[in-house]
Amino acid sequence: MFVQDVLKQMNTQLARIEVCLNRLSDEQIWERVNGEMLSIGNLCIHLAGNEYQHFVSGIGNKPFIRERSNEFTMNGGMNVSAILTRMKDVRQQSESVLGELLDQDLQREVQIWYDPEDWKRMRVGNTESSDSYYVRPIQSHLFYVAEHYGYHTGQIVYLTKLLAEGKGPITDTRH
Repeated sequence: MFVQDVLKQMNTQLARIEVCLNRLSDEQIWERVNGEMLSIGNLCIHLAGNEYQHFVSGIGNKPFIRERSNEFTMNGGMNVSAILTRMKDVRQQSESVLGELLDQDLQREVQIWYDPEDWKRMRVGNTESSDSYYVRPIQSHLFYVAEHYGYHTGQIVYLTKLLAEGKGPITDTRH
């Protein structure tokens, strides 16, 4: 039940992101409101990378393929359609992996791989470790990725409201 709840919530967030992306031009999704903020395109690519790393690669034991630093430095090169395709493809893979889990799997620990050199470029965490993975129970990964997804979805919704002024609500409620 927990796995299905996580996927349901993440699918709700993905639907919100899709509404946002469909209200913006290809140029707007790569616009940075200021130098400190990421663009909507960056956030979407980052969400797909994070979900793939934790669910598809980490839990599903598929090859680790991610250059996290690139997610934050991209300034274009993908249009709305390509970004949505990437996000939905990762979600399909995630649903396939998570759909195989049983309740007793939730406490099983899995290794989540990362590239220490890439993390050094981002100055994330302890970069002195020689390990290129960390370990968490599956249930913790589910919680972490869902929370992370919701956090960045809120940023995407907010940025969309700034960039696509006057196009109506994005969610069913007013915020």
